[in-house]
Amino acid sequence: MKALPHPRNGVGTAVLGVLTLTALEMTVLATAPAAYRPVVSGALLGAAVTAFALLAAVLRADRKATRRARRRVLEVMDESSFTSRTLEGFPMEAVRPRLLGPSAPSLNHLYTAWAFASRGHDTAWLVRHLDLPADLARLLTDAAAAHLRD
Repeated sequence: MKALPHPRNGVGTAVLGVLTLTALEMTVLATAPAAYRPVVSGALLGAAVTAFALLAAVLRADRKATRRARRRVLEVMDESSFTSRTLEGFPMEAVRPRLLGPSAPSLNHLYTAWAFASRGHDTAWLVRHLDLPADLARLLTDAAAAHLRD
């Protein structure tokens, strides 16, 4: 099955660029002679506005990419993928302790991940497309593989 692109490619780079630019601007402004500070401030303000506009554009594009990726994930699973037997073999006892943490995924999220794992999707795919912790995704894929062997 073709892997979908990871939707969070340029956000970290954009944030790092804006922070670096801000640090450089502060350094230039602090070292500029007093007579040139108004001109330097105007130029730096323009650069800062441009950098923040660029960051906003990258974040917006990231949000759109995330929505597109989620739509494609949902297209992979159609209604025929969910039958009365979909949850057979689901490792509830192993998953139950992980449902209690503050950032624990919902049980429905894990059922969806189980449906994908039962159809051959690997751990990396579940982590990338369903935002599951790697250890939980591994637990589901291992249990799905064991269930298919039985």
